[in-house]
Amino acid sequence: MNNQENSVNLPLAHKGKVRSVYDLGQNYLIVASDGISAFDCVLPTLIPSKGKVLHKLSMFWFDFVQGIVPNHIITGDFDSFPAGLKRYEYLRDRSTIVKKADRVDIECITRGYLAGSGWKEYQKFQTVCDVKLPAGLKESSKLPEPIFTPSSKEEGGKHDENISFEETVKRVGKETAESLQKISIKLYKKVSEYALSRGIILADTKLEFGFYDDRLILIDEIFTPDSSRFWEVEKYEEGKPQDSLDKQYVRDYLENTIKWDKSSPAPELPKDVVEKTTEKYISAYEKLTGRKF
Repeated sequence: MNNQENSVNLPLAHKGKVRSVYDLGQNYLIVASDGISAFDCVLPTLIPSKGKVLHKLSMFWFDFVQGIVPNHIITGDFDSFPAGLKRYEYLRDRSTIVKKADRVDIECITRGYLAGSGWKEYQKFQTVCDVKLPAGLKESSKLPEPIFTPSSKEEGGKHDENISFEETVKRVGKETAESLQKISIKLYKKVSEYALSRGIILADTKLEFGFYDDRLILIDEIFTPDSSRFWEVEKYEEGKPQDSLDKQYVRDYLENTIKWDKSSPAPELPKDVVEKTTEKYISAYEKLTGRKF
């Protein structure tokens, strides 16, 4: 957390890895910091402008997909915030006032390509989260159809675990599990089709949902470089890891370059990695939205 974020004197409802949720009474205020996490650890180094990219891109997508499912947004426009919040200039372009939803404790991951933990599982069992896949797929292969591969949502620094659809049903009930699956795949298809038209492959993404007035709504951030894997079409090559426009670049540096053992405390990032990461986040925003950051 930096000093500007420390200066926000509001009741804290929840402190995430890189975002803070403040209690405004009837609503919440979600603030995206410039922090970055990898392998469930928050790194000590900030990535300049990252919080603003996440905020602006999420607002773009919430508007883009609003016909599919309701969401928790009240406003992300700092100029229309209540006067009491306007004294914190730090909040501009990185914070959203949202409805208080009752969160569903499932990470709703949809995959259209084989990468990350999905690729590791496929190599052993030819499955991803117990979903049987065709033989002969390679790393980064496009899947015949997008698949819903949920994971548990853990707190207190525990690792989220991939779970089967049957386990999801056990945790949240059949009706909710089926809705999560159907809506997640619908959202993934709409956004990945659009992203492709902008020269970007949406390999996979994580969504979160909650209940508000007994209706399932979309919450959290959506289709950002923190919650998704973005690849450039022109650089895509099946059979190997891809150069991602997301935080995979930081994970690769930690895992492959300095061979970090993923135990606390996390290491500082060097200046060139910070600059390259900022560049990737801004590039993802500009390519996907067609807007200058």
